[in-house]
Amino acid sequence: MTGVPASAAGGPSGARRAGAGAASAASGKVPGAAAGRAAARSAEGGATGAGPGAPAGAGHGGAASGEAGTGVDEAPESVDDAQGEDGPGRGGKLAAAAVNQASVWNIANLLTMLRLVLVPAFVALMLADGGYDPAWRSLAWAAFAIAMITDLFDGHLARAYNLVTDFGKIADPIADKAIMGAALICLSALGDLPWWVTGVILGRELGITLLRFLVIRYGVIPASRGGKLKTLTQGVAVGMYVLALTGWLATLRWWVMAAAVVLTVVTGLDYVKQAIVLRRRGIAERKAALEEKEA
Repeated sequence: MTGVPASAAGGPSGARRAGAGAASAASGKVPGAAAGRAAARSAEGGATGAGPGAPAGAGHGGAASGEAGTGVDEAPESVDDAQGEDGPGRGGKLAAAAVNQASVWNIANLLTMLRLVLVPAFVALMLADGGYDPAWRSLAWAAFAIAMITDLFDGHLARAYNLVTDFGKIADPIADKAIMGAALICLSALGDLPWWVTGVILGRELGITLLRFLVIRYGVIPASRGGKLKTLTQGVAVGMYVLALTGWLATLRWWVMAAAVVLTVVTGLDYVKQAIVLRRRGIAERKAALEEKEA
């Protein structure tokens, strides 16, 4: 039908929306400029004609488009009002940081703390009653075994459950070397283990640790399978020496300790080789980067 006024073509629905937008602006339900935009778009939707070629409900579609546009325009204002002056992202980022930051008092760090506490307990048990009582030596072995077992689990738990903390990074290697060093020194002091064995093992551990820090600017030396096997062999050998073994078991522990010493030396040399290669590669990359920058 032609010649129908646009207001009539929009129908009473568009008129009602325009009136509602104006009433909302007058009553203050829609704040500020959003109220004006709501009324204007509602009126525009009501005034949209539904000519002969227009699909049914075109006038209502125009009104609906106006309402949708108003909702989008209002969204940032409503979000700002809900979040406050800090904006919508700041509070969310702080909350996410608080959730992602692992607490120092997590299970991995507690196991590391337990291992640190076991060091003086182990020394006291090892040297009790002159250091040669089989009962006290058995208790010292139990403390040493617990410390070594917790060493296997705390790092795995920290990585698996995102519990890595600065405290753990520092305390874990200290606890590892403290319990092993205490056991070796006690055994050598009691005459059960030659001092040169203690010197080789401790010298290697301290030297590789220092080497890692020296080349950290060029990269990280990863732990190798040989290094893990060395740690396991050392733990078994030292544990067998802590126990008051006799007979063929005493002979067996000598061979296990010999294997531990060999692995200690071989893996130490391998780490030195990796450090040299890493340093050379880092220097070459820096030199190439400087030459490219100058060019």
